[in-house]
Amino acid sequence: MNTYKKNIGRVLLVAIVAFTIYSCNKYIEEENYTNLTGEDFITEDNADRLVVGVYNALRPIYKNYDVTMLGTDIFTTQGNINTDLSSLNVYLNINSSTGSFSSEWSNNYNVISKANIVVNRFNNNIDWTPSNTSTRDNGIAQARALRALAYFNLVQQFGGVVISLDEINDISSEYSRSSEQETYLQIISDLEQAIPNLEANPEPGRFSQRAAQHLLAKVHLTRAYTSNADSDDFVKAAALAESAIGSYDIKSQSYAQVFDYENQLNDEILFAIQYGAGGDYEDRNNNKHSSLKFSVDQLPGLNRQNPYGFRAGNVMPTEFFYSLFEDNDTREDATLHRALYANIVDTVGTDAIAEGDTVIYFPKNTLSQDELEDRLNRYYVYQPDQYYYNDSPTNISGVNYQYTDNTINANFPIFKKFDDVGFDEAEGGYRDTFIFRVAESHLIAAEAHLGAGNLTQATAHTNIVRERATGVVNHYTTVTVDDILNERALELAGETSRWNDLKRTGKLQERINLYNPHIIDHGSFDATVHLLRPIPATEIILSDNNIEQNPGY
Repeated sequence: MNTYKKNIGRVLLVAIVAFTIYSCNKYIEEENYTNLTGEDFITEDNADRLVVGVYNALRPIYKNYDVTMLGTDIFTTQGNINTDLSSLNVYLNINSSTGSFSSEWSNNYNVISKANIVVNRFNNNIDWTPSNTSTRDNGIAQARALRALAYFNLVQQFGGVVISLDEINDISSEYSRSSEQETYLQIISDLEQAIPNLEANPEPGRFSQRAAQHLLAKVHLTRAYTSNADSDDFVKAAALAESAIGSYDIKSQSYAQVFDYENQLNDEILFAIQYGAGGDYEDRNNNKHSSLKFSVDQLPGLNRQNPYGFRAGNVMPTEFFYSLFEDNDTREDATLHRALYANIVDTVGTDAIAEGDTVIYFPKNTLSQDELEDRLNRYYVYQPDQYYYNDSPTNISGVNYQYTDNTINANFPIFKKFDDVGFDEAEGGYRDTFIFRVAESHLIAAEAHLGAGNLTQATAHTNIVRERATGVVNHYTTVTVDDILNERALELAGETSRWNDLKRTGKLQERINLYNPHIIDHGSFDATVHLLRPIPATEIILSDNNIEQNPGY
């Protein structure tokens, strides 16, 4: 194994600082300290603050929406289909200077660096009393699990990466990439060592045994598709996913209840990144509510203080995504806003808008001409084939709402399931970000059983997820990878990395060419290049060119 020597460029030169976290029932219980140095983290009484710091470092990773969403079948950009050739979405001009990949690299290595500090200090620098050795072992287990999560994020994007297992004390350029197989082996080793020492039911925000089993299931599932696969990867993935499911019945609460803001600490959530109204700025600054949204504040009857938030980013769902929802699928209403309502008084033509009035509506099914004209006297209406920049409808004479008066180029049903409170336009949200849910454990189990040749169990697990959404028992009589991908889209859109899902299953090129409107006309996807991301140029430079770039970049 090519082991990390000392440092991974400047991003991994970490000063030991105080890791603060707000103390309340919803959070990992921790006191808020300031002005402490690394030497303060030397006793068993305060060592847990190091572990909390690793959890804090996860937040930026799960705000990098472009990397996980763009260039897929269910997400595209809000730009002009003819001219918006965003490299992340269309695979044109992707290079090692693309900022999103630099963030993906540095943010994950920040987690790895902090996890290494925990492992080293807990093993070598803290005097533990015999009664507290279980606390030591649990802290190390949490750090190993989080380090494995960060490496799993990296290996899916970049292939083999630099393996860092030591605490950083100085700068060095003497490091190189490990192979993809070596990286997977390290991830699996960390998780297998962590699981026995993780708690079954830790306080909210901590990694549990079931969360680690869920992650390890996904690691084995992903490796099973690669040339480095072990013959039993699919079988192991299925067994681990079923362990993560445990006795929990996802039908015990509805999909809408899972995403009820007041029900964030619910039994379906295996692991979440926590936010809240207290603590420091980062504790109350989740911006996920502002993703998958257009500039609704520019509509009549809505201003910047509207209840939906402010657009951040340029991602939107594809028409293919919307088409997946059948009429009996309750996930649609919980996921999408098909109507937006005014928060200020306004006027359009002869239509006087009052607070609470509809200002824009996206019917699931195409309206007749008569019904369309009637509604256009009261609010904007965009039919199912009119969401994209290039699909602006033709004005209808005599109605109040003329399409040319709407300066927004892409109008589409925005996401509801990430709605938040306490936000200030694009930032400041308090909602937790769900990372692992039991519903996904079922879909991992389904895909793993399918890969292992157990079609009966693959179908059964997929039907469990479908039944909660529709009430229909045994919707599927058999399943394919495409069926499971479609269920993942309906169940997990915006939560998990769609790019990773399509890459893992070998469906990326096929599906983007079928369903991503920008790629259909302009894509230049090359499977020999684009199944890996470019290593950030700064990292190659800082390594004195010891790190090799991925092919084609």
